[in-house]
Amino acid sequence: MFSEKQIEEILKSHKPKNKDDLNELIEKFSKQLIESMLESERSAHLGKKKYERSKKDNNRNGHSSKKIRSNFGEMDINIPRTRIADFEPIIIKKGDKDIGNIEDKILYMYARGMSERDIADYLEEIYAYRFSAQTVSQIISDVSTLVKSWQSSPLEKAYAVIFLDAVVFKVRRDGIVQNTAVYSVQGIDLNGKKSIIGLWIGDNESSKFWLKVLNELKNRGVEDVFIFCTDNLNGFSQAIKAAFPLSEHQNCIVHQIRNSLKFVSYKEKKELAADLKNIYRATSEENGRLELDEFSKKWDKKYPYIAKSWEKNWEGLCSFFKYPTEIRKLIYTTNSIENYHRSLRRITKSKSSFPSEDSLMRLLFLVTKNVTKKWTGSVRNWGMIYSQLMIFYKDRMEKYV
Repeated sequence: MFSEKQIEEILKSHKPKNKDDLNELIEKFSKQLIESMLESERSAHLGKKKYERSKKDNNRNGHSSKKIRSNFGEMDINIPRTRIADFEPIIIKKGDKDIGNIEDKILYMYARGMSERDIADYLEEIYAYRFSAQTVSQIISDVSTLVKSWQSSPLEKAYAVIFLDAVVFKVRRDGIVQNTAVYSVQGIDLNGKKSIIGLWIGDNESSKFWLKVLNELKNRGVEDVFIFCTDNLNGFSQAIKAAFPLSEHQNCIVHQIRNSLKFVSYKEKKELAADLKNIYRATSEENGRLELDEFSKKWDKKYPYIAKSWEKNWEGLCSFFKYPTEIRKLIYTTNSIENYHRSLRRITKSKSSFPSEDSLMRLLFLVTKNVTKKWTGSVRNWGMIYSQLMIFYKDRMEKYV
C-alpha cells in the first residue's frame, strides 16, 4: 500500500529508537489508517466527498469514540456518524470490539449477499488493497468446517417446542439446476430462548428421512420434546412416534386455513373464513368438532373438499385445544420459523442458483449466525407459558429444571 520512499519518510519524521518506540509508531499509524478507511467508507455511503454538504438529505454528523482491540493493541477510534444514523462501517461493524481479523469482515459481507468477486472489488475500491476472488473464496470455503461442527454440536436435553419447516433453493447438480429443499429445525428451550438447532438438505419428505433427522437430534443430546409443530409434512407423524413417543404433534392451523381458502370465490372468502375461525377458536376439541359439523352442513355443496381436509388432518390439528390461550398462540402456527426463512430469502434472492450444496449450506450458516444473534430474549409471555407447561408436563420438566 505504501512505497519504500513513503515508509522511509515516516521513519525519519518519527525516529523510533527501540522496539517500544516502533510499537507506539505502529499503533498511532494504525489508528490514523483505520480512521481514514472509515472516512472513505462514510464518503462512499453518502456518495459525497469530504467537504460536500446538502441540506436536503443525509450528511456527515461528527464522530463517536470507540475503544477497540487490534493486532497492535488497544486504541480509541473515532467512528464517523451520519445525520440519520444509517451508516454502519464494514471494517468496524456495530458491536465489534476486535478488528484484528480481516477474514471476519469478508464473512460479514458474504453473509449479507455479496459475491466473492464483489467483496474483492469492494475491498480494493474502499481500502486500496486487493484480495483476489480466489483468496476470498478460500476464506469462505473454510466455513465448511464450522458448519460441520455446528451440525454436530451438543443441544439442550429438553425443548418445550420444536418447529420444523422447509425452504427451497436452486442448486446445480451434475450441470443441471434443480430445486433443493432445506429443512430447518427451530427450538424453544425451557428458558423460553429460541434457536436454530439444525439444517438438513433432503430430496424427499418421508418418515425415514424425518426419523434420521430426529435421531440426529437425540444423538446430540435431546432427550425430550413436549410439542412438535409442522406444516403437515409427509411422514413426520410416524417419525415422531418412533423417536419421541411422548411428544405432542401440532400441524400449522394457518397453513390449513390457507389451503382451505385457496379455491374459494372472492365474494365468499370472508364469510367462509369466519366460519373456519369458529372451528379453531372453539373452547375445546369437542366443541371444535361440533363447529366443523356445522361448517360441513353449510359449505359441503359448494366446497366439499374443505371439511374433508379438516377431517382427514384432524388428529394433527386438534392437539392445541387442550392448552390455554398463551400456549395456543405459540404453537398454532409455524410463523416463527417462516420469519427465519424470510431472512434467508432476503440474502439469497440475488443468487439465481448455488454451485453446490456445500456453498448453499455455508451461506445459510453465516446468515443464520447473523439472524439468531438478535434472539437474546425469551418468547413473549414465557413466565405464564412456563407455569402452564409445568402443569401439563410436571414430571418430565422436573427432570431438567
